[in-house]
Amino acid sequence: MSTTTLPGLAAARAPRQTRALPPWQWLPYRRYASAVVLLLLWQAASSSGLVSDHTLASPVQIAITFWGLLASGELPWHLLVSLGRVSAGLAIGLTVGTTLALIAGLSRLGEDIVDAPVQMLRTLPFLALVPLFILWFGIGEAPKIALVALGTGFPIYLNLFAGIRGVEPRLAEMGRVFGLSRTGLIRQVVLPGALPSALVGLRYSLAVAWLSLVVAEQVNAQSGIGFLINDARDFLRTDVILVGLALYAALGLAADSIVRLLERRLLAWRPNTLAGMRS
Repeated sequence: MSTTTLPGLAAARAPRQTRALPPWQWLPYRRYASAVVLLLLWQAASSSGLVSDHTLASPVQIAITFWGLLASGELPWHLLVSLGRVSAGLAIGLTVGTTLALIAGLSRLGEDIVDAPVQMLRTLPFLALVPLFILWFGIGEAPKIALVALGTGFPIYLNLFAGIRGVEPRLAEMGRVFGLSRTGLIRQVVLPGALPSALVGLRYSLAVAWLSLVVAEQVNAQSGIGFLINDARDFLRTDVILVGLALYAALGLAADSIVRLLERRLLAWRPNTLAGMRS
């Protein structure tokens, strides 16, 4: 019996050549290395006196201030107030924006009625509306929630409207062939097809919600992260200001991560989503 080895079998038995990775790629969390280096340089500049504490507090001082505010209970209280405002405004904005997008996206008549006023309101700056909101709603919580609702309604409207109108016409035609009614087409074809755009709009709305809250909490606020920053500004406490800004950034990042997780779950049927989940 011949013992000749086939070329393919020999190649399969041969040890695989592995490409050597650069040394830094073996480090865990290497993507955060540059941020750590920047923090170290910042701390070194503060410790050496190159950067004054009145101009920019050091990372160590910011960490100490954060722990002090957390331990005293002051920071959790202001954080809960801000979360309540942004949650109420976001719920209103998403509800109104989604409703208007469905009206305009599913009907030509609805588009003629809704789209032009929404596009005009979208171009108005927030700061220009603050005096008007104070006249309408007073100086309590209502104008703050209204500003957040106004800011969050436009991104979900624009993206959901574009997603509805961007659904492939052949899918709708296929649905009609299978006997779907208009309601069935909307539920089984149009809305699932527009879901990716709606989730993009949700991510934008969450980002705008925190930006709107920064403006809203300048309006006679007695609590909240914005109030904490304004109060620290009067006393030149850059450490407290940076703690507040870091909180805004962390909350925005956390909200975006939640939407990304939701996107993976709801859009698992898309081939590119599945590929991203396997990688």
